[in-house]
Amino acid sequence: MMMEKVLSRSLRVMFASGAAIMLAQPAMAQDAPMQRVEITGSAIKRIDAETAVPVTVVKMDDLKKEGITTIEQVMANLSVAQSSQGTSQSVGSSTGGASFADLRGIGANKTLVLLNGRRLANNAFDSSAPDLNMIPFAALERVEVLRDGASALYGSDAVGGVINFITKKDYQGGTITVGADNPQHDGGFANNFNAGYGWGDLNQQGFNIFAMVDHQEQHRIGGTQRDFNTRYAGGLSSSTFPANWSQGDLAGNPAGPNCTTGSHLVQASGGQCAMTTSSFVDYVPKSERTTGLIKGTFKINENHELGVELLSTESKVQTAIAPVPYGGLYINRLRPDGTANPYYPQVAGLDPNYMDAYGEATPGVKPGFVAARWRDLPNGARQDENINKQNRLVVSMTGTIAGWDYSGAVSYNENKVKQNLYGYSDGGIITKGVLDGVINTFGEQDAAGTALINSAALNGNLMNAKGTNQGADLKLSREVGDWFNTGHQAGLAVGAQYEHQKFESIANTAFAEKVVASTGTDPNTYNVGSRSVSALYSELNVPVLKTLDLTAAIRADRYSDFGHTYNPKVGFRFQPTKEVLFRGSYSKGFRAPSLYDIYASKSYTNSASTLNDPLNCPAGNPVPGKSASANCEQQFQVLKGGTQGLSPERSKNGTIGVVWEPINNLSLSADWWTIRLTNQIDSLQDFDVLAHPDQFASHIIRNASGDLAIDGSQCPNPATCGYLDLRTQNLGDMNTNGVDLSANYRLRTKDYGNFTFNYNGTWVHKYEYQNYVGDQMHNKVGVFSGDGPIFRWQNTVNVNWNKGKFGGGIVAHYKSGYLDQEDEDHPGHRVASYTTFDGYGTWQVMPSLSLTAGVRNLFDREPPLSYQSNNFQAGYDPRYTDPTGRTLYVRGTYNF
Repeated sequence: MMMEKVLSRSLRVMFASGAAIMLAQPAMAQDAPMQRVEITGSAIKRIDAETAVPVTVVKMDDLKKEGITTIEQVMANLSVAQSSQGTSQSVGSSTGGASFADLRGIGANKTLVLLNGRRLANNAFDSSAPDLNMIPFAALERVEVLRDGASALYGSDAVGGVINFITKKDYQGGTITVGADNPQHDGGFANNFNAGYGWGDLNQQGFNIFAMVDHQEQHRIGGTQRDFNTRYAGGLSSSTFPANWSQGDLAGNPAGPNCTTGSHLVQASGGQCAMTTSSFVDYVPKSERTTGLIKGTFKINENHELGVELLSTESKVQTAIAPVPYGGLYINRLRPDGTANPYYPQVAGLDPNYMDAYGEATPGVKPGFVAARWRDLPNGARQDENINKQNRLVVSMTGTIAGWDYSGAVSYNENKVKQNLYGYSDGGIITKGVLDGVINTFGEQDAAGTALINSAALNGNLMNAKGTNQGADLKLSREVGDWFNTGHQAGLAVGAQYEHQKFESIANTAFAEKVVASTGTDPNTYNVGSRSVSALYSELNVPVLKTLDLTAAIRADRYSDFGHTYNPKVGFRFQPTKEVLFRGSYSKGFRAPSLYDIYASKSYTNSASTLNDPLNCPAGNPVPGKSASANCEQQFQVLKGGTQGLSPERSKNGTIGVVWEPINNLSLSADWWTIRLTNQIDSLQDFDVLAHPDQFASHIIRNASGDLAIDGSQCPNPATCGYLDLRTQNLGDMNTNGVDLSANYRLRTKDYGNFTFNYNGTWVHKYEYQNYVGDQMHNKVGVFSGDGPIFRWQNTVNVNWNKGKFGGGIVAHYKSGYLDQEDEDHPGHRVASYTTFDGYGTWQVMPSLSLTAGVRNLFDREPPLSYQSNNFQAGYDPRYTDPTGRTLYVRGTYNF
């Protein structure tokens, strides 16, 4: 009820403002106006769609011929998209199975994603950006990609650019498409089905309603179905099966020293073994998506249309990683009844009286014990299931009043994510079972051990999150006269928006407490926050010469949690001849801190890096009175969470370009772009804080003994909890610039059919960033730095042919090579460039039936070797390459 009142009040204010503006303008003549259109990047409807800003339009019919069935694949085809958070990165993380877009490589939270010109709810886990899996792929007509900042029109997040997914509008008849993808190598089979039906002629009958259902299934590619992780021993862990054991200076493993038996073992020092956990990790997780879209358009009269859009999407992603590791087990020499423990290592030299400080501090540990690191293989690989649901309702009105084109709507967006876990185990039961001599960490279990391990199995719900976005908007535009007698009308647009955003992310405490050691999820996680956003904006386009248009826009946003921000934009369009067009723009933009950035609850976890305490272990040497085991090469406790009072990230964007048509059917373009970011919102890196202890003294919080904690059980008690404060804050700057290039040529022949040649490429000249204010600039172009590389070159080339009922094409994709992530065993390694070719053919069997068949990755190009450790998949980087290999796909579409 409260939401209805807020929307009603907002709409009354906006429509009243729009009416006042219209009354202040002279009415246009009552002749039927020429058809005007609106494109992404401008709020003004116009006859000429070529504006001062660079926009790439991708038609879905072309993408479907290339075998593309997901939005994630669409992003991989855009040279402007430097990197992406794909579904595969949900393996071993807490992304809810989400996939994000990232234009220019400056972060997914700085690329604005729209559906039919309006926002979706952000992914509920971290409220940073919309999940691309929620977009209704089968219902799309085209994708418009604005390769420029646009906060002056769209507000927050439109820093790297804007991606507007546009669905069909006036659709009649029925369509059914069935398809399948079959890789040459094991695993990864995919199938898809979509059906739609529309009825009603909008012009003749005054209405059109269509519904579309899309279902996709992707089968997993497991860690043993590709051999990329055998290029080197990736994901090494000292928790193994059979277990590594140690007592003082003695150590070993039943599979050692050669480590050729056991499960995925390699040799390690001291007779112990290491497990290559990447063998358990999915290269591609199993996923299933179902999308339903109902869209209705109703003509109230010749000047007004009512639209209703209802979207419902469910995405289910299931991932697998290595079994639960246990790094702190103790094996007693004797069982509680005094009998010999049959699972105690039968190794000469073990001290029956051995006891150390850790044993003394652990209940139930007796003299002569050995410590063990073990993997719970009996309960299988750990798996998580992310169920992501998106619901969206938009009720809109469009039309013309007194010469003004208007568009207004109320909308409700909701995203829910549920994370379930399987294959985990209760650490308390396992620890006691090993201590009591019931569980064998070195081999097969007897009946009692099997029963106890089975009783320790844990499956359950870990996290639940929900995000909502409720809003109202009104936009008006019109021609306002030929001010400079150029023969072209000036255009004006004004608009207003209101949004109420809310999110919450809550741990299932009872279950989270049992799996905290292997998930790192704080059992008391309760992230909740909300805010209201209102905005006014305006855009004016003025032809000052027959060959020159100038455009100016400005937007004022008010956020209930941090205040106001104003962002202008200016641009020009100069066309001295029919064949040449110059264009350019300059703008300021911003990215508001997300609700998660501000309101995420405090939680303690281990540092991502293994570090030395600069006070207690300088240069890796413990000072007198401090032990190496607690201060050197340790993962210390860090405090994570949101911070109130954050300022928005600020940006300055610029573009200047030229479009040239030297001959008929040939178009060439080049656009230089630049982005400068300040006040970036992120967390300090743990290694930076300890590398500069004087500069970050306020972020190093020591306990009463002057130490940093290495055990989560020591926090948050101030007496024992020493930690690094890594909560979100405004950090350093970022600079990037480069050139987008494109070429399009169409060749018509009488005997051989028609050919089209398309090239799109992006060359990055500079990408440099700071980790904190005052830090040196770090280069990222062609170098793995921070969280990844920026590719110097990305190119896509399409050659298409059609003649009569037949067609075909070849698509080439290229990414340049780069210097790999630092690895002490492989210094200076360069990741090779990555080029793949796709080919396809089409046949219009009859007017109502078409078939498409093709091969992706024609030459079965393997992902180049990378030693990156940011993702669970080893041997390559899953963010930039595809492990599937050569894949045959077929599609059949029947229209009726």
